[in-house]
Amino acid sequence: MHPYIEFVNPHLGKLLTEIGLDKRFVRGSGAYLYDDEQQEYLDCIAAYGALPFGYNPPEIWQVLHNLESNQEPSFIQPSLLEAAGDLAAGLIAAAPPGLKQVTFANSGAEAVEAAFKLCRAKSGKMTILSTTNSFHGKTLGALSATGNPDYQRVFGAPVAGFQHVPYGDIPALEAYLEEYAQDTAAFIVEPIQGEGGIIEAPRGYLGEVQKLCAKHGVLTIFDEIQTGLGRTGAMFACEREEVTPDCLVVAKALGGGLIPIGAVLCKEDVYSEDFGLKHSSTFAGNALGCRVGLAVLDRLTQDDHMLLREIRRKGRKLKAALVAVADRYPHIVQGVRGEGLMLGLEFVHCREPFPHSLLGVMAELELLTPMVASYLLNVERVRVAPTLNGASVIRIEPPLIITDAQIDRVIEAVENTVAMLAQRNTAAFLGHLVGYGFSLNQATPKAEEVVKVEPRPEDGRFAFLVHPVDLHNYTEFDASLGSLSPEQLADLSSRWNDMVEPFVVSSSRIVDHLGQSAYGDFICVPKTAQQLLADPEGALQEIASAVQLAAERGAKIVGLGAYTSVVTMGGRQLLPHTKVALTTGNSYTVVSGVEALLEAAKRLEIDVHCATGVVVGAGGAIGKALALLLSEQVQKLILVGNPARPKKSEYRMLKVVAEIIGHLKEMGEAGHSFAEDSLGAWVQSLRGIPSSADSLTKWVDYVQELLNKPSPVRITISREDAVPKADLLMVATSSLEALITPELLKRGAVVCDLSRPSNVSEAVLRERPDVLVIDGGIVAMPNSPDLGWNFGFEKGTGFACMSETIMLALEKRYEHTSLGADLNVKQLALFRDLAAQQGFTLAGFRNLDRPLDPALWERVRAFRLTSSA
Repeated sequence: MHPYIEFVNPHLGKLLTEIGLDKRFVRGSGAYLYDDEQQEYLDCIAAYGALPFGYNPPEIWQVLHNLESNQEPSFIQPSLLEAAGDLAAGLIAAAPPGLKQVTFANSGAEAVEAAFKLCRAKSGKMTILSTTNSFHGKTLGALSATGNPDYQRVFGAPVAGFQHVPYGDIPALEAYLEEYAQDTAAFIVEPIQGEGGIIEAPRGYLGEVQKLCAKHGVLTIFDEIQTGLGRTGAMFACEREEVTPDCLVVAKALGGGLIPIGAVLCKEDVYSEDFGLKHSSTFAGNALGCRVGLAVLDRLTQDDHMLLREIRRKGRKLKAALVAVADRYPHIVQGVRGEGLMLGLEFVHCREPFPHSLLGVMAELELLTPMVASYLLNVERVRVAPTLNGASVIRIEPPLIITDAQIDRVIEAVENTVAMLAQRNTAAFLGHLVGYGFSLNQATPKAEEVVKVEPRPEDGRFAFLVHPVDLHNYTEFDASLGSLSPEQLADLSSRWNDMVEPFVVSSSRIVDHLGQSAYGDFICVPKTAQQLLADPEGALQEIASAVQLAAERGAKIVGLGAYTSVVTMGGRQLLPHTKVALTTGNSYTVVSGVEALLEAAKRLEIDVHCATGVVVGAGGAIGKALALLLSEQVQKLILVGNPARPKKSEYRMLKVVAEIIGHLKEMGEAGHSFAEDSLGAWVQSLRGIPSSADSLTKWVDYVQELLNKPSPVRITISREDAVPKADLLMVATSSLEALITPELLKRGAVVCDLSRPSNVSEAVLRERPDVLVIDGGIVAMPNSPDLGWNFGFEKGTGFACMSETIMLALEKRYEHTSLGADLNVKQLALFRDLAAQQGFTLAGFRNLDRPLDPALWERVRAFRLTSSA
């Protein structure tokens, strides 16, 4: 592990590694960086403007060597500081007219804090006004002024005394000042919002700000930490409006790329005795920083400000070329903003340009720009960075000394990157992270356009949570990922899953046979089954976040698909975290699974009343319910529990047998006629069955005594003992393993697998042609709706748990359903009836997520006939 990750910032280090920005730069010269493999990169970040002349500029180093030679003292507070005085005079000479005093600091954030103190000390008022979407630093006061709650909340910011108004909105500022000016010390604003996404203030805005604030007795602070000292082609960005603020803050470029230093310039009447005598800093105004600052001013002003003129020319050239790229790819690049060499390229932040693609999800979640930066760095060898607040914007902020040839290289790199994005090929665009190569000449799988649907007032509202059960699910959603090897896909998914929060995969509107309608979102929890099981606490938080997203989007009931149910104890652990109704969908999963098994048996001419049924996973909620329904049909029943927890599993299965006996007894008492020698007929012959009013202990004792004798129902934890006896086998566990292997199965057996991922080994299909394996819980929905994502199925087909959620929404039955082990016979009957009324039916048979070969029916039937003969 790199020491930075181990000892400095493990969280940021991990993120940089995941997105491929974890370079180890060992040398810098001018506009170039070199990594530990001596690969050259053109740097267009310039430390967010703190490297005006690139890396290791000789003229700045010379200043430091001169200091060393002259033995000039550096930290000599309190005294009359020579270097500080000289730099202050230089800054005042270069600044807009009217500024007089300079206070030094060690960074931009410190300079902002000093400006706040200046204004509060002068005015006697405490409130600082700033703008939304702004960035002024991360010390507590500067952070409180920063207009982004995401950066503030965890640190208790904003502290008291900070307010915000919209950026560029003079009427909003005027309305605020008319009401609160008497409490407000200062208004701080950026001429161009840098971290906010390179947002330029409207022309005339700064001048109006100064007039309004002066009218209301509020001081102004212009934050030129990024824009100042040449970045926009002027010494200070506010010069374009010929306006002088009460305070002007500079930093970044003032250190020449080698020394941290900041400063506040202010008008003479803003500087007070209280501030002058009570504000100080040990390191501020030191000789190293101030001598470097003087050299920076010299470089910017030499040859009659030649460098500033070049910045303006090169900025126009670069911006025009970027605009041309945006014009060629308007569906990818939404705009180009900025001035001079402070430019921003705004990428699309919606899904429409990238249908059925993880690229679209990244764009919607504003994660696309970090990957753009990663592609440019690793493939094009050009270094850029996203802006912090404007997360869909790439900042292009090269050193001020960038050459025309280097600008041409930047333009070519951006063009290549956007052209690659336009291919809509996730594997190609992210392939550099996992060692996958792709050229623009290769074919890209074509994605179907997404038809957008909107909810209607009459619709029931639902959401259904999905997640990639295994890596194959990624390729179902994004076909381009099919070109990756399993190892590459695993690597990419691990990076992806750590970065992404729950997101909407697709939305759909369903109309049933009764004319009822429901609208819902399918929301992805970006974790595989294995990842969810490995971190139950983190999984619960992420699933709760997905449920919250569903509720915010209008869902009244949320279905828990796959392992989102397993790791939340059948949804029960979510109950304290949400007020929206929940369902696991397990009731209809059971109903449809048993229907599929019985239909398969019918097609193979199996007499189920003479068959032995086996349920693997019988101690779980689904397994118990499967056993209840299967017990109504079969002659013998074997329940198989979890061998990892033998005692607990045995007790659970004893309770299941008790429920089966009670259920079959009630059916008989209600007049149901069971086939001779069936399990139901056997129960009718039993004597001394406890009543429904008797305790669970009495029922369990009765069952234990019953099972000690020869009986048509058995419990075991041994698959090896039970599975070979199964004519009809149902599998429903939360295990990730292939539990059912070829050697275990009886000749001519029918296997219905409800587990995801499948508990049946692929080898069964290859080695046991006499066995029929079907996937349970696959349902055809009424009127064959487009779900927006096919989930690996044909149009209009989905999982039974999904269908249960939709059924409840169609009925507008918003209540907790099928949670925990609460799958009773009454509930199973409800969903059997709802399915019939609304038009949900069994879909075409599948095995191991593939359509079943029709020839398999005849083959298995032939094997069974041969076996019986």
